[in-house]
Amino acid sequence: MIDFWLVVGLLLLVALSFVLIPVVFVRRYQSEEDRTAFNVALYQERLAELQLQQEAGVMPSALKNSARSEAARELLADTEGTDLERFSTMGKPLPLLVAFLIPALGLALYLHLGASDKVELAREFAQPPGSLAQMNERLKRAVIAQPESAESAYYLAQNYMAQGRPGDAAEMFERTVSLAGRRPELLGEWANALYFSNNKKWSPTIKALTDEALEGNPGEIVSLSLSGTAAFEQQRYQDALGYWNQALARMRSDHPSRAALERAIGRAREGLSKDMKNSDLTSDRVDGLPPTLLQVRVEISPEIVEKVASDDSVFVFVQALSGSKVPLAAKRLKVSNLPTEVEFSDADAMTASNTLSQVSAIQVTARVSKAGKSASGEWLGRNSTTINSRNPSLKITIDRPDI
Repeated sequence: MIDFWLVVGLLLLVALSFVLIPVVFVRRYQSEEDRTAFNVALYQERLAELQLQQEAGVMPSALKNSARSEAARELLADTEGTDLERFSTMGKPLPLLVAFLIPALGLALYLHLGASDKVELAREFAQPPGSLAQMNERLKRAVIAQPESAESAYYLAQNYMAQGRPGDAAEMFERTVSLAGRRPELLGEWANALYFSNNKKWSPTIKALTDEALEGNPGEIVSLSLSGTAAFEQQRYQDALGYWNQALARMRSDHPSRAALERAIGRAREGLSKDMKNSDLTSDRVDGLPPTLLQVRVEISPEIVEKVASDDSVFVFVQALSGSKVPLAAKRLKVSNLPTEVEFSDADAMTASNTLSQVSAIQVTARVSKAGKSASGEWLGRNSTTINSRNPSLKITIDRPDI
């Protein structure tokens, strides 16, 4: 802050110069004006004396005119180089008082309306924090200094989650939502913080937040994962698989939660398998899971292989041929996995209420996306079939631009 106050002091000196410098020059001009007035008075007195001498007959008219001209020349010589129009009525105490009041008033206004705390905070944020606790303190001060900033509240909430303080994080996420609006991703993180602060127990409040988030964005990953967790805890394994498969299809391959979600899906499949065995299901269930309803072989044209990278994402998703185009099921691969075979069953359904077994005619699309987005990409392949046998198969070749 030293350099900041040095700049403030320099600016105050500049401001004072506008007050004190004119005062100095005004004093000088005042002195010159007084001397000029004195000379004019002497000139007028000399003229009056010459007039009296002429009237008394002592001085001839020609001599009077000559003396008068001489007095005028002397007055002109005495007043030459001065500005007779300059004057000042300013007293000495007033400018000095103003000179002291300017910095005092400026400092008082800055301390009342200024943002020295924000300046200091910005300087701190320019330096890397020494620890998570130090970053936490900085963020808390930022929230206090900028109560209208949704970003400060959001980062503090995330920091609380990283510290294992979900209760505090929930409060900050709630504050973020109040400032930034009820955006689906914020509602999802708020619900997640409430879930952990409630000892990992589902509640009507959490359900309302996740439902609102999924209504605004059906692909909101945190809400999908959380809803799947709630379904799994209630032993609704089919619903859990629906939510988790949908979340997995939208996750990047390097997402930090992807591995944990894949393990959770495996546990849900095991739970579903046990339920089916306990229900005396028929033998056409392989390992107790729903039967494969569709087997898709995905290939990529040799001409296309040369134009894509091996780690580019490949999305394979199934849609009803007619009606809603919301995917029934989806899986994510990489170009390096091709060619390969992908199996779909009701366990892969995006939602438990919309499964493959409920439709007959389907369309399957395979899309290559460098950006990792299922809704848009660079290349695709597409085919359609009907689900009218136990194990229908389909072949898709990615061979044309995605327009």
